[in-house]
Amino acid sequence: MAIADDISVAVNGDIRYTGSTTNYTVIEFHRFLQDLADDAVASGDDLLDITGDTPSERSTDNIITLNSPFNIDDTLAEHLYDGSITQGGGDTVYSGLVVVGSVPGGTNLQIVQNNVLITNYWAAGINSDAAANILLRIMVKTRDAGSDIDGKRLRVQARELGDTYAEFSLTAGLGNSTAAIFTSADLNNATVEGTISGWTTITNTEGLRLIDVNGDSTAEEYYSEWNLGTQSINDLYERTKWIQRRATAETIHGMNGELFRGITHSFAYDNEASGPFSEDEVLTFGNGATAALLALDDDGTVGNMYVQLLTGVAPGDNDTISGGTSSATADVNGAVTARTVSPEFIGASTGSAIIGAYGIGLEAADLTNSDQLFDLTNTLRIPPNNVQFSVGGLVSGEDYILVGPETAGGLDEAQFGLNATLNTDNVTSVVIDAAIPTDTPATGHIRVQDNNGVYRKLHYSSYTGSTFTIDTTDGNEDFAGVNATAANNVFIAYIDKVSASTAESFTGVYLSDRSLFIRVRDGGGSPIKTFETTGVLGSGGGSTTAIRTSDA
Repeated sequence: MAIADDISVAVNGDIRYTGSTTNYTVIEFHRFLQDLADDAVASGDDLLDITGDTPSERSTDNIITLNSPFNIDDTLAEHLYDGSITQGGGDTVYSGLVVVGSVPGGTNLQIVQNNVLITNYWAAGINSDAAANILLRIMVKTRDAGSDIDGKRLRVQARELGDTYAEFSLTAGLGNSTAAIFTSADLNNATVEGTISGWTTITNTEGLRLIDVNGDSTAEEYYSEWNLGTQSINDLYERTKWIQRRATAETIHGMNGELFRGITHSFAYDNEASGPFSEDEVLTFGNGATAALLALDDDGTVGNMYVQLLTGVAPGDNDTISGGTSSATADVNGAVTARTVSPEFIGASTGSAIIGAYGIGLEAADLTNSDQLFDLTNTLRIPPNNVQFSVGGLVSGEDYILVGPETAGGLDEAQFGLNATLNTDNVTSVVIDAAIPTDTPATGHIRVQDNNGVYRKLHYSSYTGSTFTIDTTDGNEDFAGVNATAANNVFIAYIDKVSASTAESFTGVYLSDRSLFIRVRDGGGSPIKTFETTGVLGSGGGSTTAIRTSDA
């Protein structure tokens, strides 16, 4: 149909859409009005002719101004593209938006304005031009009643589950503004939505978290702590993409996942009053700008804030920050740092490891040294290589299993020597004559030779340097009656227990290949001949299986 069949012009200047599906460029719209304006006499529903005021002015083919009283409404604006229209003496502006790039078929682009998703009337794209790689051309109202809508800022994003994500921020104006969006099939996000939705053991503790990711006994700061539960590291990647996918109903940090991006800015503050602030509350500052407080490092009247900017522009030095829930106030102290945002807020997945976005934290036990995280100082933290050695083929409640250091095919009872004599009751520490290897389990047992030649089993709760911290869980800590003289043997019992399942294991940080001696005995209800073997804790861990030769 012709444009004259789809648009009406009322005598009061209201220009409205009367068609159904056809769209027109702004220059076509302007030509249509000018064609009516030179008619001798108005007719039909186009009440405009040579006797009336000039309806529109053309600055370029992409910049059109409607003269008062002529105006369009939002409905007609949805059927015009490839330029801008200004009306009401500049009080209202519909800006042209062009999205270029490449996306898989069926992708529904999203447009965020003033921290709200614009209702999608364009489906998988309208007014596209495949030859020019144009995905979408529309107009967006960016000024209304004499005020710019969030400074005419827009964000275009693509978040189709199963594809890579992308976003592009811009400030619109007259004519066309361009956003570039490129996505493709995500090979690490191939699980169907219905399956991902069931991965409820994956959890997240939001807000400032202290996690020792690199295993140096000093915790770093993050703004989340994700826990894999029973899922894999790549399942976490898919789950977080599911949380922020298009049309999600999930919330994170108090907002719908479609709007969540992660930390966009960080800054120090001072002069806090009426505090403390509350994590996830909306902060206001400047000329009505807002941000969500994703993490708070509160040191009293000073501290650091980590936020996602929602509307407006980032604050500046000495700007006052006000908490929307807490009613606390503080001043920005120094420069504000803009942070790079990953379209997938968790970061990237290799399929077997996570390369985290800024500030993303994971439970340390869920990490391997293939993962890479960046703490809130934006420092790269690489986890140690936690490796596991397991012994299978066990009978729960019957087998006693001992795994220790190996030498010449046997148990290395002289792995270390005591640094000082033990001669008191309830000893709380044992110091050996060398640094404790880093592949030693974080908690576990050591065996200490007393002066009667008995190897006492002592439980340690931690260690540092050459010192094991001993607790009283074993009841073997009384060395007052029988001492253990300095230089007596000490060895680490990597596993030292009655089996509680069909397999037992220990985990340590890989240092270098460690030779192990394994002994399994069962002299009870179903006795077996003593099983002994050697094994190696390597860079990929290790395992062995007990051979059960009956001794009945």
